[in-house]
This record gives sequence, structure tokens and C-alpha cells, in this order.
Amino acid sequence: MKKAHYFWILLFLPMLFIAQEKITLFSENQSDWEIVGEAQWHFKKGILKANAATGEGFVITKNTYKNFLLTLDFKPNKKVNSGIFVLCKGTEMSATDCHEINIWDLHPNQNNRSGSIVTKQIPKAYIETIGQWNTYEIRCEGNRTTVTLNGKVTAIHDGNPAPEGVIGLQAAKEGKIAFRNIFLQPL
Repeated sequence: MKKAHYFWILLFLPMLFIAQEKITLFSENQSDWEIVGEAQWHFKKGILKANAATGEGFVITKNTYKNFLLTLDFKPNKKVNSGIFVLCKGTEMSATDCHEINIWDLHPNQNNRSGSIVTKQIPKAYIETIGQWNTYEIRCEGNRTTVTLNGKVTAIHDGNPAPEGVIGLQAAKEGKIAFRNIFLQPL
């Protein structure tokens, strides 16, 4: 192999490892996120738990992110209305100004149930999530968002609300939800 080839390999090899580094979101160190609203949030043994008995609330990253793969586990009870909000321009969480990837099997409008991108993409598969650990993979890259729930693609949407934004987790509807293994991988 020529010396020039070694140069390019040595130059780009570290970039391959940097691009695959995962970032832990919503750790017990609260310096990177904030609580907004009335729901009660707390960590216990590496699990972020929320109780929305007192109203709706969010935990929101202080940093913004673009072009990423977000993975997390969640365990909802029967009553909770929850979701993951991505590409939000600020701390105002809405399905209009963000993508809301829903966690609510019993949503009155089943087009917006778990696996959907609320008001933008109905779920391609109905997956039951209540009372068990589930895994979301949310890929936001360029202008496309792809949602995978428990290994099945449930939503693909072209037309992101912003090129980058904060990420928020929701708890509402007098229910409880738990999250764990919350990682973000830059793409």
C-alpha cells in the first residue's frame, strides 16, 4: 500500500470512532436537563420515573441536537399519556413545533397511539406497550425521522420541524411511566 493511502486511513479512522460515540441523556446528574410542568420526576437505580398525578410535565435537554439516533427503554402504565419530543425549537413541547413520538396505547384517536408521530404519521404497526419494558429507536437525519418500536418500523416522516432542537420526555394523564437506557448517538 502506498504511503498516501496510509495517510488517509490514519486521518479518517478516528472520525469513524467519534461518529459512533453514544451520549447518555437524562442521567442522575441533572446539569444537562431541566424539569418543566407539574409531573413529578425522579431517578432510582438508573431509572427515570414520572408520576403525572399532579398534572402534565416534561424533562427537557438543555442542549440541542441534530442528525442523531435516540434509543431508550420505556415502561408505561395503563393511564399515562407520554411521549418523546424531538427537534423542538425551545422548551414549549407540542406536536406542531416538534415531533411527538407517542406512548399511549389507549389514545382515543388510534392514529396517534404508541408508535405514531402525532398528527404527522399514523403507526404502521400496532404494538402493545402497557406494563412492560419497550424500546424506541428514533432516527432524525436530514429531513427524515424514522421511528422503530420493539424492532418494528412504525413511522417514517419526511419534513422535520427544525434541523435541530431539544429533546423532551412527557408524562401526563394521571399516569406513571419509567425510562431507562437513554442514549443519543450523533450521525
